Amino acid sequence: MENKDYKELVEFLGGQFTKIDERFDRVDERFDKIDERFDGIDRRLDRMDERFDRVDERFNGIEAKLENLEETKADKSDVNILINSIDRLAKSIETYHHEHVALCAKVDRMEEWINQIAEKVGIKLES
Repeated sequence: MENKDYKELVEFLGGQFTKIDERFDRVDERFDKIDERFDGIDRRLDRMDERFDRVDERFNGIEAKLENLEETKADKSDVNILINSIDRLAKSIETYHHEHVALCAKVDRMEEWINQIAEKVGIKLES
């Protein structure tokens, strides 16, 4: 191999590696954006967990009220208060469920995108 051929090969390979580096930089940027989205989802799930804990506490309060109700023979207004509380809790749980289903679908889509990106750039993801 002549010196000129060697230089041309080095220049060619250098250019190819530069292009590969640029592609990896773009992929890294995309993964950074996906990480940011997952961080947002994590924050939303944390808030939902907090809401669920509050709902749990409210259920515990209702259970305590029900126990007290048996002891004190509640009247209609007490029962109506409990029914309204249960209705609010049921609505909260339904809302939580709908948000949870939507977030799960969004996470599934993002995982699919990540797998597609990884496949296109030739990265094997572990399960």
